[in-house]
Amino acid sequence: MNKIVKNTLILTAITLVSGLLLGIVYDITKDPIAQAQENTRQEAYRAVLPDASSFEELGSFDADTAQSVLAENGYDSDEITTVVTGMDDSGNTVGYVINVMSYEAYDGELELSVGIASDGTVKGVEMLSINETAGLGMKADESEFKDQFKDKNVDQFTYTKNGADSDNMIDAISGATITTNAVTNAVDSALVYYHGELSGSGQEVGTNE
Repeated sequence: MNKIVKNTLILTAITLVSGLLLGIVYDITKDPIAQAQENTRQEAYRAVLPDASSFEELGSFDADTAQSVLAENGYDSDEITTVVTGMDDSGNTVGYVINVMSYEAYDGELELSVGIASDGTVKGVEMLSINETAGLGMKADESEFKDQFKDKNVDQFTYTKNGADSDNMIDAISGATITTNAVTNAVDSALVYYHGELSGSGQEVGTNE
């Protein structure tokens, strides 16, 4: 009986010490991790909206309103996570960076930043988080694919397997249609939100059917 009690006490002590050590490690690493994540975001913001010299989170952003806007346009599998205003050296707004989480990716989800100038032109797309199949879906994080959205002023993008022949068409990644669809819909979700809430037009763009 004493042996059982002794072993129980030893296991309890080990558990408590392990938990304490994990807590210490977490406290030590949480700030550097958070800073690294913020640095990644800032780099993405500068890449997708190069005309901006500073960025500030949009104070009026409401996640519930954003989700309603997406749902009304048929983008139920996407979520607007953050909206950032891009400003020039004089403090004038030059555009917005809209971060979108897609739950349609082959791996389950991916997150990207979409830079949209004040006139509605998509200035760039950068991945914040992606874990698709190497050599297939991961090609969505390559310039050859992402740059297809760059400097296009359209209401909505669509993808094709037969060769893009207009500004609103994107060449699909061979063998990665699911990833292509997820990224295209995520960019369209950013455009839907921009036109519905940021452009001042309040217009409803094409739906995702």
